[in-house]
Amino acid sequence: MRAQFVMSEIGVGLRRNLTMTFAVIISVSLSLALFGGSLLMRDQVSKMKGYWYDKVNVSIYLCNKSDAEATNGASCSKGAVTPEQKQALETELKGMDLVEAVTYESSDEAFKHYKEQFGHTALAASITPDQMPESFRVKLKQPEKYKVITTSFSGRDGVQSVEDQRTVLDNLFRLLGYLNWAALGIMLIMLVVALLLIVNTVRVSAFSRRRETGIMRLVGASSFYIQVPFIMEAAFAGLIGALLACGMLGAGQYFVIDHGAALRDKMELINFIGWDSVLTKLPLVLVIGVLMPSLAAFIALRKYLKV
Repeated sequence: MRAQFVMSEIGVGLRRNLTMTFAVIISVSLSLALFGGSLLMRDQVSKMKGYWYDKVNVSIYLCNKSDAEATNGASCSKGAVTPEQKQALETELKGMDLVEAVTYESSDEAFKHYKEQFGHTALAASITPDQMPESFRVKLKQPEKYKVITTSFSGRDGVQSVEDQRTVLDNLFRLLGYLNWAALGIMLIMLVVALLLIVNTVRVSAFSRRRETGIMRLVGASSFYIQVPFIMEAAFAGLIGALLACGMLGAGQYFVIDHGAALRDKMELINFIGWDSVLTKLPLVLVIGVLMPSLAAFIALRKYLKV
């Protein structure tokens, strides 16, 4: 009988405040969708870091004749790299403990790769193979220690420059991090809006049923028994919002990454997260969707439900 009464009170409360309940559901769903999306973005960035940092190299570019003749080629002022200098550099690199592999790229190979990537540009037509620098591509066991290579080989005879590809990726990941923080900021704003709506809905619901709750108190009902219908109303609205948020996250994974826009096929160089990441976030979204409104309703009732 008590359970039936509680359920009937929940239905009455939801019908009386249908517009505000709908607003709560929308606010909760959007805030939780942003919350889940920010968690997935963090997973995506971590996966991209693991994927790309494992593939980046430190490139040691060697001096050629064009560099030696250039007025701004101070690092190559002693002329183009000699075979002896190349052999010495390769031997030293292969003897370093933190180096996993060393790959030599000739001027012809560098020109071929350049044409493959930028052959459609006007600048590519004016480039010749002899203008492309030879280089050593160094694979490190611990990429974060790239500064050891930079310090050891920058300014050496025959070395034009030392570049770490990780610095380029760091800028990309820093931008993605900013976007993630922006999503979290919007999520917090939406969360505050949802909480204010929940508190206001509970206040209106408690005021509209103040006569019923007064009678319940007079006949000996406990405060908890009186509060349960209001808390359950908020929890139910939060659950619906959380389910909508889960649907948004699943739809985003399905239509944007896997199908529809199919970013996985169009951007093959990016290692996208899979359904396992999405599914692990859904229980957390559901739990927060139920607990957050329930807690807000409980706190609001302690102040506004005094009969």
